[in-house]
Amino acid sequence: MENNIEKELQDSKRRFIRRNRNDHSSYAQQNLGSSSRKAAFSQSGQKAAAEKPERQKREIRRTPVRIIPLGGLNEIGKNMTVIECANDMFLIDCGLAFPDAEMPGVDIVIPDFTYVERNADKLRGIVLTHGHEDHIGGLAYLLKKINVPVYGTKLTLSLVEGKLREHGLLGKANLNIVLPRKTVKMGCMAVEFIRVNHSIPDAVGMAIHTPAGVIVHTGDFKVDYSPINGEMIDLARFGELGSRGVLALMADSTNAERPGFTPSERKVGDSFEKLFSKAEGRRIIIATFSSNIHRVQQIINCAERYGRKVALFGRSMINVITTAIEIGYLNVPDGVLIDIDAMNRYNDEQIVLITTGSQGEPMSALTRMAMNDHKKVNITPQDFIIISATPIPGNEKFVTKVINELMKSGAEVVYEAMYEVHVSGHACQEELKLIQALTRPKFFIPVHGEYKHLKKHAELAISMGMPPENVIIGEIGNVIETDGNKINIVSQVPSGRVLVDGLGVGDVGSIVLRDRKHLAQDGLIIVVIGIEKATDSVVSGPEIISRGFVYVRESEELIDNAKHILSSTLAHCSVQEFREWNSIKTKLRDALSDYIYEKTKRSPMILPIIMEI
Repeated sequence: MENNIEKELQDSKRRFIRRNRNDHSSYAQQNLGSSSRKAAFSQSGQKAAAEKPERQKREIRRTPVRIIPLGGLNEIGKNMTVIECANDMFLIDCGLAFPDAEMPGVDIVIPDFTYVERNADKLRGIVLTHGHEDHIGGLAYLLKKINVPVYGTKLTLSLVEGKLREHGLLGKANLNIVLPRKTVKMGCMAVEFIRVNHSIPDAVGMAIHTPAGVIVHTGDFKVDYSPINGEMIDLARFGELGSRGVLALMADSTNAERPGFTPSERKVGDSFEKLFSKAEGRRIIIATFSSNIHRVQQIINCAERYGRKVALFGRSMINVITTAIEIGYLNVPDGVLIDIDAMNRYNDEQIVLITTGSQGEPMSALTRMAMNDHKKVNITPQDFIIISATPIPGNEKFVTKVINELMKSGAEVVYEAMYEVHVSGHACQEELKLIQALTRPKFFIPVHGEYKHLKKHAELAISMGMPPENVIIGEIGNVIETDGNKINIVSQVPSGRVLVDGLGVGDVGSIVLRDRKHLAQDGLIIVVIGIEKATDSVVSGPEIISRGFVYVRESEELIDNAKHILSSTLAHCSVQEFREWNSIKTKLRDALSDYIYEKTKRSPMILPIIMEI
């Protein structure tokens, strides 16, 4: 019996051991399978991780957007930028620039519209940032060629209407008033308007929503925490856009060289209060930009408090202020504003004149007053004159000349260097940093300024952590393209300047300018000769007419010798040359030019004229 029990125990033990061995083997196999699966998963995960950047790269590459500046870079003025995506495009601004000393006789300069005209079927509209001439002055010339919708704020379009009326386009133009925080569709893109502060009311920046991402364009701006109209720049919206992701920032670079903050416009109002008190008993004349409506409002407020009447001088001043009053952007108490012709009814201490001419423009009202050439105002020692503006680069000599002439007449003249009678409408470095910090753009394109301004603004962005390769300092005509992943200058489009002279647009080119400068520098000599056709002989002349070179009656010896040289040249011409007048003209021009330069070291333009008798 015991043997049987012992046998059963032994058999049970063997079965237990065998079962445990089987379980262990099964567990090992399970673990081995699990490890294999883990290894396989790990390998597949590594492979997926390796492939992931490629998939991501494919995923974030979106429809490219192109930014094409046609003005406003490496220059001051004629601001105009094309934003293009797929088969849609629109324009930001369409401004003008004023001619410099190298453009005699030219009235204004506008952008080259060639690229826009070639792609007119893509053009969905024009959006305007504000109503200054360098942003709206070229619009009428473009709308004559392509009639597309124009979008802008109330004051901006009111100023545009005046320009279009002059060109006979007002009834044809499609003008659309927009408000800040409103959005306008532009094909596959959309433009959102954002309130900013500037030296003219109703200025806006823009958030351009494109398939590649959001592009922020500040327009001309500054940060004024206490603006005259109470409408502060919408920093909150810039911050919202930055938190959601801004692809590229295009920002105003005008004051990028100036440290600190731009003072508030209210500082000028405080200065006016002090100066009005100082000018007691005298007539006050204030020259400022006609578009600076907030400054004019402060002048009117001071005039009312001091019991003075206000008269306006200068065509642009009257036009802008009249428009601002009509649309409610300027508050003028009853009886304060008087007509120019009513000034004689009041004593000097009762008058404030607001005039154009703060830049010393030759035909402006203030310049004509200074030169005693104004029909209704003569400058006297009883005048207290305030020039409430800073000279635009290049205008310093003109402004200084006007100040000197005003002082010679006995008037007291106050200008920016003496008192705070002007503040800029453009952001200084700390404000530019603020916009960079709020928007946190991936790419940066400085705009609106000469190269030194753009360069300084780029350095400012880099100092805040922007990678240098993500900054583009462009030139007009560059095609700047981004797909959300990278940004590059990929090509060039036709660009440049078109000169407007009177009613002629573009008919004054480099050759005409060269001739004008030649005439201005050295003058003109006309040589007149009469040739008888039948005998191929000279029957009259050569006669010499001089304009802008020498006065003939005071240079008789020079003119007589010149005639002798011309006669000798004609005497040596062959019969064949008398039948080909171009050859004779060339010989006469060369001979006279050599003689004149030898005697005077000047090279006047020489124009031979042959008359057939």
